[in-house]
Amino acid sequence: MFSSDDGAMIKAAVDGLSILTLAGWAVGALPAVATLLTILWTAIRIYETETVQKIVKRFRRSKKRPPEAGEST
Repeated sequence: MFSSDDGAMIKAAVDGLSILTLAGWAVGALPAVATLLTILWTAIRIYETETVQKIVKRFRRSKKRPPEAGEST
């Protein structure tokens, strides 16, 4: 339905709208619901970044490793 370029353009547009919404909240021009949706969208986008995904993978790997000899559990 959409090419990857279209998807990137849509994400960029929504990111821009998110920033504008956050700025509107900062001056008290938007209701709380719009602000919560913006915060949620921004959190999702941050979670999707390569850096955060690497941190999550590293954290999950460290949780899965068995305790070494002599370590208390």
